[in-house]
Amino acid sequence: MVDLVRREPTAVAKLKMVMNEESVREQFKNALAEGSSLFISSLIEVFTGDSSLQSCNPNLVVMEALKAATLKLPINKALGFSYLVAFDGKPTLILGYKGYIQLAVRSGQYRFLNAGVVPEGMKISHDFLTGEVTFSGSETGDPVGYFAHLELLNGFKKTLYWTNEQILAHARRYCSRSLAKPKSAWNTNLNEMATKSMLRQLLGKWGILSVEMIAAMNADGDFEQTPEEQLESKVQYALLTAETLDTKSPDEDVEGLEEELKPAF
Repeated sequence: MVDLVRREPTAVAKLKMVMNEESVREQFKNALAEGSSLFISSLIEVFTGDSSLQSCNPNLVVMEALKAATLKLPINKALGFSYLVAFDGKPTLILGYKGYIQLAVRSGQYRFLNAGVVPEGMKISHDFLTGEVTFSGSETGDPVGYFAHLELLNGFKKTLYWTNEQILAHARRYCSRSLAKPKSAWNTNLNEMATKSMLRQLLGKWGILSVEMIAAMNADGDFEQTPEEQLESKVQYALLTAETLDTKSPDEDVEGLEEELKPAF
């Protein structure tokens, strides 16, 4: 007996329908050229392996993935450059610290760029006038703080140091959504997230702010944005993708793009 009941497509099937749309594939091709097919395959693999993402609107998943594609950052979790994460049923692009390093390296302006843990036992010295921070002593022990350091080819250099308390205060202020989730990276991999925050602070204030870097900082959903920052994010994304910026609200933008990317199901 033939089953004539029409079954609802699975979440993965819906995503594949979206990705099979010519207009969608064209956007990824414009961003990645020959690498677009590999990126699309990676997106489907990430989506298939994440039940939280599968509960999200597939059109919105594609929109977040396109941000990573435009920045030319892979979303494979094992690589650590960027991630797609579901927050309260909405997909969100999260950059890893390797993503920030990658974007900085592309500028060709850095002699050195480093960040990481400062272990207990190290002596930390600050020069009040120059802002220089130096470290000496043992490199063993539990983390007491985190550092980030850059030196440009023109000789400019800057080092930041934050204590554990400063890092957590920063996370509570700007990353409260992640902190509220027991399985988020802030709660399962503090060192990596703290390193990323230090790099973001260092590069944002003293690094080379290319259009790509600014767009990445604004697109990083790990940090809650004010309405002003959301508008700045739209501006930078428009510059990066050479698209025309309109004055619609973010919700209206989503609705418009959803209609444009709507699959036939």
